[in-house]
Amino acid sequence: MNSKLQICDLTPAMTDMIHQAAQVLHEVFAPQGSWTTLAEAEEEVHDMLDPERFVRVALIGDELVGWIGGIPAYHGHVWELHPIVVKPAYQRQGIGALLIRDFEAQVKARDGLTIQLGTDDVTNATTLSNVDLYSDTWGKIATIRNLKGHPYEFYQKQGYQIIGVVPDANGWGKPDIIMGKRVG
Repeated sequence: MNSKLQICDLTPAMTDMIHQAAQVLHEVFAPQGSWTTLAEAEEEVHDMLDPERFVRVALIGDELVGWIGGIPAYHGHVWELHPIVVKPAYQRQGIGALLIRDFEAQVKARDGLTIQLGTDDVTNATTLSNVDLYSDTWGKIATIRNLKGHPYEFYQKQGYQIIGVVPDANGWGKPDIIMGKRVG
């Protein structure tokens, strides 16, 4: 990984970085059906700049190579990790793991106890897709398999575990896999 990587806050005054964050979000998630236009991605980044939330960006020089956002819930005891994104050219170099470690430190500094996230399966990438998750829910979760490089295994490597699912969150047979980690 590049030793010149730095992680810092994204603020509303950083207009060029906001645009870069939107471009990365759009590039990575549009093929999965989220933030399909640059305008939608820009709106998401601006929404994440709400004063109660926080956004951390990974920079190499003036280039934004990834970012992560946090949304408080349950009076700040729980923080939702939403979203995390790394430019494709910089993926699999440890930047996502660094963003998560920094995110966890930010949550701890805000007296948060738990981090939760949802990782959708809209591409039939796990054995939780295309099945009735209302039948033997926990049995299916216990025997989950990764079929096409779904990111839930990345999160497991960071210490997160599956704490539930939202069946049909993205249409029939397309669940949201809910993961969490205690940090406080």
